[in-house]
Amino acid sequence: MRRAYTRALLKLSGEALAGDKGYGLDYKVVDGFAEELLRVHARGVQLSLVVGGGNILRGTSASREGLDRVSADYMGMLATVINALAVQDILERK
Repeated sequence: MRRAYTRALLKLSGEALAGDKGYGLDYKVVDGFAEELLRVHARGVQLSLVVGGGNILRGTSASREGLDRVSADYMGMLATVINALAVQDILERK
Protein backbone atom coordinates (compact mmCIF):
# COMPACT_ATOMS: atom_id res chain seq x y z
CA MET A 1 0.00 0.00 0.00
CA ARG A 2 1.27 3.44 -0.92
CA ARG A 3 1.97 5.83 1.94
CA ALA A 4 0.31 9.24 1.69
CA TYR A 5 2.62 12.13 2.50
CA THR A 6 2.03 15.68 3.50
CA ARG A 7 4.50 17.81 1.58
CA ALA A 8 6.50 20.75 2.87
CA LEU A 9 9.21 23.04 1.54
CA LEU A 10 11.85 24.23 4.00
CA LYS A 11 14.57 26.85 3.45
CA LEU A 12 17.65 26.59 5.65
CA SER A 13 19.63 29.79 5.46
CA GLY A 14 23.39 29.60 5.40
CA GLU A 15 23.45 31.91 8.40
CA ALA A 16 21.40 29.38 10.38
CA LEU A 17 23.91 26.64 9.54
CA ALA A 18 26.74 28.79 10.94
CA GLY A 19 25.14 28.95 14.38
CA ASP A 20 26.70 31.40 16.82
CA LYS A 21 29.95 31.38 14.84
CA GLY A 22 28.33 33.60 12.21
CA TYR A 23 30.30 32.07 9.34
CA GLY A 24 31.21 28.64 8.02
CA LEU A 25 29.44 25.56 9.32
CA ASP A 26 28.70 24.66 12.91
CA TYR A 27 28.37 20.89 12.61
CA LYS A 28 26.49 20.60 15.90
CA VAL A 29 23.88 23.00 14.51
CA VAL A 30 23.69 21.07 11.22
CA ASP A 31 23.32 17.84 13.20
CA GLY A 32 20.48 19.39 15.21
CA PHE A 33 18.68 20.44 12.03
CA ALA A 34 19.13 16.92 10.65
CA GLU A 35 17.56 15.43 13.79
CA GLU A 36 14.58 17.76 13.45
CA LEU A 37 14.20 16.97 9.75
CA LEU A 38 14.19 13.25 10.49
CA ARG A 39 11.56 13.67 13.23
CA VAL A 40 9.32 15.62 10.86
CA HIS A 41 9.81 13.05 8.11
CA ALA A 42 8.97 10.23 10.52
CA ARG A 43 5.57 11.88 11.03
CA GLY A 44 4.81 11.37 7.34
CA VAL A 45 5.92 14.73 5.95
CA GLN A 46 7.76 14.63 2.63
CA LEU A 47 10.30 17.45 2.78
CA SER A 48 11.89 19.47 0.02
CA LEU A 49 14.90 21.33 1.30
CA VAL A 50 16.46 24.53 -0.04
CA VAL A 51 19.84 25.43 1.45
CA GLY A 52 21.44 28.87 1.33
CA GLY A 53 25.13 29.73 1.16
CA GLY A 54 25.36 33.11 2.88
CA ASN A 55 27.44 31.74 5.74
CA ILE A 56 30.31 31.15 3.33
CA LEU A 57 29.93 33.84 0.66
CA ARG A 58 27.34 36.24 -0.69
CA GLY A 59 27.75 36.97 -4.38
CA THR A 60 26.32 40.48 -4.13
CA SER A 61 28.68 41.42 -1.30
CA ALA A 62 31.69 39.97 -3.10
CA SER A 63 30.86 41.91 -6.27
CA ARG A 64 30.59 45.15 -4.28
CA GLU A 65 34.10 44.44 -3.00
CA GLY A 66 35.43 44.31 -6.55
CA LEU A 67 34.94 40.77 -7.83
CA ASP A 68 33.34 40.33 -11.20
CA ARG A 69 29.59 39.89 -10.60
CA VAL A 70 29.35 36.65 -12.58
CA SER A 71 32.34 35.12 -10.77
CA ALA A 72 30.94 36.27 -7.42
CA ASP A 73 27.57 34.68 -8.20
CA TYR A 74 29.28 31.42 -9.18
CA MET A 75 31.18 31.47 -5.90
CA GLY A 76 27.89 31.99 -4.03
CA MET A 77 26.39 29.00 -5.84
CA LEU A 78 29.37 26.88 -4.82
CA ALA A 79 28.83 27.97 -1.21
CA THR A 80 25.27 26.70 -1.49
CA VAL A 81 26.51 23.35 -2.82
CA ILE A 82 29.01 23.07 0.07
CA ASN A 83 26.20 23.56 2.60
CA ALA A 84 23.90 21.14 0.80
CA LEU A 85 26.60 18.46 0.80
CA ALA A 86 27.15 18.92 4.54
CA VAL A 87 23.43 18.56 5.29
CA GLN A 88 23.15 15.58 2.92
CA ASP A 89 26.10 13.81 4.51
CA ILE A 90 24.78 14.18 8.05
CA LEU A 91 21.26 13.13 7.04
CA GLU A 92 22.53 10.04 5.21
CA ARG A 93 24.63 8.97 8.19
CA LYS A 94 21.58 9.19 10.45
